[in-house]
Amino acid sequence: MSETTQSSMAVLIDYENLALGTGRRKRNGHQEVGPMPDVKRILERLVDKGRITAKRAYCDWQRFSDAITPLHELGIELIEIPDRAYTGKNSADIRLAVDAMEICLTKDHIDTFAILSGDSDFSPLVSKLKEFGKTVIGVGMKEATSSLLTEVTDEFIFYEDIVSTGRIPSFEGKVTQEKYPCYQLLFETIDALQGESDTSILASRLKDTMKRKRPQFSERSYGYRSFTMLLREAAKLGFIDIHQDSRSGTVMVDGFSE
Repeated sequence: MSETTQSSMAVLIDYENLALGTGRRKRNGHQEVGPMPDVKRILERLVDKGRITAKRAYCDWQRFSDAITPLHELGIELIEIPDRAYTGKNSADIRLAVDAMEICLTKDHIDTFAILSGDSDFSPLVSKLKEFGKTVIGVGMKEATSSLLTEVTDEFIFYEDIVSTGRIPSFEGKVTQEKYPCYQLLFETIDALQGESDTSILASRLKDTMKRKRPQFSERSYGYRSFTMLLREAAKLGFIDIHQDSRSGTVMVDGFSE
């Protein structure tokens, strides 16, 4: 994706698959429900790849009532799916696939689909979307994702990698506590964009991505007159390496300091 072209993305969530993926498998082979998946973190990771224009989650919401309010607050449309015990099949898979193809055929501006599931049943859907020239990104849990799905998507992101902070430098105690949210957002975005490409990151692209993650973000709220001042402070503290482009004069972020 170029600096001037931004993908438009539909995010379709097989919520039961995600919720079961955070749990452990019992001795009888059944999967138990684990901690509620952090869908907000997933969406923030996906906006590194483009603008999200549609968000739908499919589930029998009576089984996951605690998730309803948090998902509503994220602007996700909740699609009610009858319990498979009554239907005899996974209706969520079918409805998600039908909606994906409807979006594909009727909304030309959407060029990317994010399927949040590890279920191999979505492999034919992914292949069909790619036939129509769409980019397909998968998101799922490592232990609950089929290799059939990871191999057919254009890119597959594991949930554990999204919520991990392994590569992000620790800034606690090195900046004032009021700046913690600013630095957390900055470093998470740099880490994600570096995962997309190992080239230097244009400051304007970095800020635009941060604002897609958190529309209310403003460096001025944290005492910086400009975004460049924030980057120069982070570099001076030894967190990141930056340089100024000789032709444009624009600040570029090379990545985290070794």
